[in-house]
Amino acid sequence: MKKFIALFFVLLVLSSCSEYQKALKNDDTAKKYEVGTKMYEKGKFGKALRLFEQIAPSYQGKPQAEKLFYMYAKSYYAEEQYYPAGYQFERFASTYPRSEKAEEAAYLGAYSFSKLSPRYSLDQVDTFKAIDKLQTFINNYPNSQFLPEANRIAKELREKIEKKNFEIAKQYNTIADYKSALIALDNFIADFPGTPYKEKALYYKLDSAYNLAINSVQAKMEERLITAKNAYTSLIKFNASTEYKSKADDMLARIETDLKQFSK
Repeated sequence: MKKFIALFFVLLVLSSCSEYQKALKNDDTAKKYEVGTKMYEKGKFGKALRLFEQIAPSYQGKPQAEKLFYMYAKSYYAEEQYYPAGYQFERFASTYPRSEKAEEAAYLGAYSFSKLSPRYSLDQVDTFKAIDKLQTFINNYPNSQFLPEANRIAKELREKIEKKNFEIAKQYNTIADYKSALIALDNFIADFPGTPYKEKALYYKLDSAYNLAINSVQAKMEERLITAKNAYTSLIKFNASTEYKSKADDMLARIETDLKQFSK
């Protein structure tokens, strides 16, 4: 009995494979649609996708098109091909705005673009694009069941952009380009006033101002020492018990010592 069941299962698999291969080579679009739907429902999204790719252009405007293009987009998504998935979901949502799947498609389209966002150290063009897509979804579907998740992902992407900007500003300090560091850090603090990196940014601003001042020519030193002292004040005002307190105090002592020569 067990051998019979095993044999039946093998024959069933072979039959399914044979049906798929025939449909793949067949010019009958209706057959491709039928087999592609079967593959989709069985979770064989790669096979479904190959068939849907062959027939999608010829099904535009047909009664079955709505179902086909939803399965088409979902198959790309399941195969983690997020760029074409995002494109197809967006196209579905705009083509079938009254569809019961339109909201889900709009969300999955935006979500697919978010999956293209690289790590923070790389170019963030795709991250900005994903944020725009998610914000459009949030604006269009303010009562959506997907809203909490969309807001969470958008927040994570914005935090990635924030970290990217902080690391760029900090990098100027690291390579001892202190003038550029001061400009970049000031811009960062202005652009992201509530950032969790603010204390670090204020410290690196102090460090940059301090190093720029003590290495200045005499004619520019006083003004730059005062700028550095103001940077110290900003850091301590933000957090009097900052983790950088010891280093900051050492810098202040040097600043005040050097300033004495200008008070004579």
